[in-house]
Amino acid sequence: MERKTVLIVEDEKSIVDILRFNLQKEGYRTLEAYDGAAGLKLALEENPDLILLDLMLPAMNGFEVCKTIRDKGYSTPVLIITAREAEKDKILGLDLGADDYITKPFSIRELMARVKANIRRADMVSQSAGPSRDNRLDLGRLVLDKGASQAFKDGADLELTQREFELLTYLASNAGQVFSRQELMERVWNYEGYVGDVRGVDVAVRRLREKVEDNPAQPKYIITRRGAGYYFQKDI
Repeated sequence: MERKTVLIVEDEKSIVDILRFNLQKEGYRTLEAYDGAAGLKLALEENPDLILLDLMLPAMNGFEVCKTIRDKGYSTPVLIITAREAEKDKILGLDLGADDYITKPFSIRELMARVKANIRRADMVSQSAGPSRDNRLDLGRLVLDKGASQAFKDGADLELTQREFELLTYLASNAGQVFSRQELMERVWNYEGYVGDVRGVDVAVRRLREKVEDNPAQPKYIITRRGAGYYFQKDI
């Protein structure tokens, strides 16, 4: 089996050394960049299987790197690394297309689990792509094309990120069933036995509502069950 490649974009050499050592120990090939411009160049030229991206970088910050990668059409999983107190940075990173975040100081065990889960998810998406009637999910005004990872409302492409599409597909495929944030982390994010920060789910739901709902403040599709979680409600 071909080794998976992880690109590390981080300006602190000590952190790069730790990440490189542990990733290589787990069988990954690594690429390293110490500033945003070099990281972007490697991301576009090498097309790695996953990118570990610090946000505060010289030359070009992580927000610009992530946005450019997504604007150029790359769906490479991006796991951003942030300072624990920078809540706005986490949300902005996710808004720009990052798949998830992990905060410093982080557990190597947790980071490795997230790397593995995101690469596995990306592989599952690529394997499931392709034309098939079974890949189409009709939901009234909404239509999901699983093969192309596209969602349409009233015939217009909603332009969802891969994570948004996966979240919508999972909820819609189990319409009416309430899922807690922890359950969604396990089943959509593929984090087995997840017990960490679940606010990424709330951010993803908010972004998804902004694209799917007629009025995100009064959602009709993605509904919150207070104290329980989220569920999808079909058109009545």
